[in-house]
Amino acid sequence: MNLLKSLFWDVKHRPGRFRYISHAIRNIPGDFGTGLRQRVLSRYFKECGKNLTCYEGVRFRNIQSISLGDNVHLGVDSFLQGAGGVRIGNDVILGPGVKIWSCNHKYTQPDVPVRLQGYEYKEVEIGDDVWIGANAFIMPGARIGKGCVIAAGSVVGGKAVPDYSILMGNPARKIGTRKVADEPVLSRCV
Repeated sequence: MNLLKSLFWDVKHRPGRFRYISHAIRNIPGDFGTGLRQRVLSRYFKECGKNLTCYEGVRFRNIQSISLGDNVHLGVDSFLQGAGGVRIGNDVILGPGVKIWSCNHKYTQPDVPVRLQGYEYKEVEIGDDVWIGANAFIMPGARIGKGCVIAAGSVVGGKAVPDYSILMGNPARKIGTRKVADEPVLSRCV
């Protein structure tokens, strides 16, 4: 009987209902599945722009704290945890298996078990025109600037990443830039 009560209370409240609905539609393949996820999931985000593409297997926690811009593509098996807030700009691509976390365990008191120390919440911001490669992990507090590329498998800590940076590694380090330096201006002879 307790299980039935749990189910009743889960579906009575919006976050619980979302978990069941999300699970039911998570792995439906093809264009139908992608379209169904766009139509259903877009109602649960804090904000959701136009043309969301949500491929199979994408999971969410605290979807009500996640804001998405226009033309966002969420890759197969990505996982967004929005407890601390996640803001994703326009024209952003997440490759397969990308994880974005905005909450982490506190662990500063060595005499208290980590599971009892609570959580630390830090918003994640991802600018416009960002590509995050397969299996990258974006940690709480990360601020990824406009036009950045994050290489597959990289781990981006809670830091600010300048616009148009190319990052790679664990921990992710800047290995280049997408922006060509301005050419020197030659003065005219009069």
